[in-house]
Amino acid sequence: MTGSDYYIPAAVLAIALVVKSPSFWHTWHSPMSKSIFVILAASAAGFVFGAPPTIERVNRITGVPNISALIVYCILSCLACGSLVLLINWRGGAEETVRRHTRLWIAATSVVIATFCVLFSLSDVPIEQQRDFDTFYANTPFVREMIVLYLTAHTATSLVVATKCWRWARELRELQAAWTHWGLIILVTAFGLTLSFALLKFIAVGARWAGTDAWDSLSTDIAPPLAGLGAAMTTVGFLLPVVGPRLGSMWGSWRAYRAMEPLWRALEPFAGPGKPVRIRPTASLEIRAMARSTEIADRLLNLAPHLDTGHREAAERYASSHGCTPDAAIIFAEAATIHAALVTADAAKVPASVRTPVAIDVTAAIPTRVSGTNGLARLSIQFSNIHRSGSPVGADRSESN
Repeated sequence: MTGSDYYIPAAVLAIALVVKSPSFWHTWHSPMSKSIFVILAASAAGFVFGAPPTIERVNRITGVPNISALIVYCILSCLACGSLVLLINWRGGAEETVRRHTRLWIAATSVVIATFCVLFSLSDVPIEQQRDFDTFYANTPFVREMIVLYLTAHTATSLVVATKCWRWARELRELQAAWTHWGLIILVTAFGLTLSFALLKFIAVGARWAGTDAWDSLSTDIAPPLAGLGAAMTTVGFLLPVVGPRLGSMWGSWRAYRAMEPLWRALEPFAGPGKPVRIRPTASLEIRAMARSTEIADRLLNLAPHLDTGHREAAERYASSHGCTPDAAIIFAEAATIHAALVTADAAKVPASVRTPVAIDVTAAIPTRVSGTNGLARLSIQFSNIHRSGSPVGADRSESN
């Protein structure tokens, strides 16, 4: 990474920070919200202050050569601390233990940052280095110690977090907590990358101590992209368990909404005289799916007097004899009965006004045994299969497999 390309991931992280701001505002008392805020802010700031154009500008404005290196060290230390604190609170446990461990890591990070500042103030680094500060000043008194402290802390943090995440991911794999499990796997990869970053830096700095600059490219060319990718993956890993369930719910609602469409359209002649449900353009997918399932339920209620009990029982026996589970057999029987009723009504050319009676004879009506968004989505899929194949055998296979 060179030049202004540092600002691309910084912009993405800044957008995520802005999007999450309302949530941070309402849940600021939560240690997890504070930690996520620190992770997003520190990741974005790390890219911004690590960019060569920013380094040159900050050094010029402050009048202190290489002050940007100190700023980046402090920002990345805050990122590591935020990651550890979030992991501690995420993992949970006794409240007092969690609070003690959180304070311990914050205090340790504060000591490390204060030590950075002291060592940098005692050093003499007059020549500005935008990309190879670590290797150029590897043998400079006080800066040498600052670099070693930074890389050691970075290595230790990466090892601790990666190990904890790996152990927890193995536990959650058995519990089938998919979003959290995959978030932890991403974090293991992310901190593996940051560990590689620190090790490459150590190799390049160690080579300088040995009197050669042949390994400088490890620090200046290979390590920074690993750090950038690791920071981005760290953010994704921590946000995935938070955002994932919501995305999963939205995806499930969208699939159900789309799946219900064939049955919803087929039952349109039985919509009744009332006005259709009005959905705002800004309505969520969950509301849209719920509204469609409500309309289908109303239309099925109007269709109920036209359903044939004998057809339903025969269809259910047929489905059961072909290996369907009891639940799948009910879905198949309801879909087949609805399909037969609609075909009969269409063949008889029953006018819409007759198809939608104002008062339903409940003694003659057969109530549909399927309800709910997911149930009606399955019913619609089975109805569509029967309608498409024209044969209950073809429709049955989709439920029995």
